Amino acid sequence: MIQGALSVRQSVRARRIAAVLIGAAVVVIAAALFAYDPAEGNALPGCVFHGLTGLYCPGCGSCRALHQLLNGHLGAALGMNPLMVLALPFLGVYFLLYAVAAIRRKPWLGVSMKAIWIRAILCLVIAHGVLRNIPFEPFSWLAP
Repeated sequence: MIQGALSVRQSVRARRIAAVLIGAAVVVIAAALFAYDPAEGNALPGCVFHGLTGLYCPGCGSCRALHQLLNGHLGAALGMNPLMVLALPFLGVYFLLYAVAAIRRKPWLGVSMKAIWIRAILCLVIAHGVLRNIPFEPFSWLAP
């Protein structure tokens, strides 16, 4: 019984540390992307998938989109990677729920999703990756 209580406490502590580290990483990355425009320099590595195939992956343009979003240019961000921009609020809420549970020392139950929603999201990401590589309008608008 005592062993189980210790492992629960250690798990809660590990989650609290993870929440703080993830939050700090998000702040540091956001500050760097706010100040540095990835389109103007080569400090960040390019997309490996794009480099090998010449095709855009679903994540291509995400750094440039985040830079534009952090500088208040929603339209430009949507032009770089609309899927990432639209996913940010959901990711933010997910992390916020995780952090609140960790701070309150409550067990993390996660956000339960039915398998159909997970498959739908996966299909959306794959479709985004395929459609943005079609060289005809309106699909070419999805390219970064």
